[in-house]
Amino acid sequence: SFWAELNAARLDHSHVVHIIAASTSVPANQDSLGTIIMEYVGNSTLHHVIYGTGSMAAKEREKLSIARSLGYSCNIVGGLAFLHSQLIVHLDLKPANIFITEQNVCKIGDFGCSQKLLDAASGL
Repeated sequence: SFWAELNAARLDHSHVVHIIAASTSVPANQDSLGTIIMEYVGNSTLHHVIYGTGSMAAKEREKLSIARSLGYSCNIVGGLAFLHSQLIVHLDLKPANIFITEQNVCKIGDFGCSQKLLDAASGL
């Protein structure tokens, strides 16, 4: 949902898609329509890489090297560790929600199912 996506709005991490701006119709409530502007990360996802579809189909298909697999894995784990440190649980992590930039950097996106956990220590 729009409101779940906004949980990620204040996050700034190299392996999480950055939200630049958001707006809703007035008055803002749970039924408001909203717009979210995010950084451009390209049109390739881990799903495309694994299954050779989409933008990856036009490129020369080659096996995913161990080095590239480890790099992608480190990017994803780094992004998840950051999200969890901010008490955000993605809840829909799958290859289609891992975007790959032109620089071969993985970024976690699509926070529509995400939830912000309550911080028991601070009562937030």
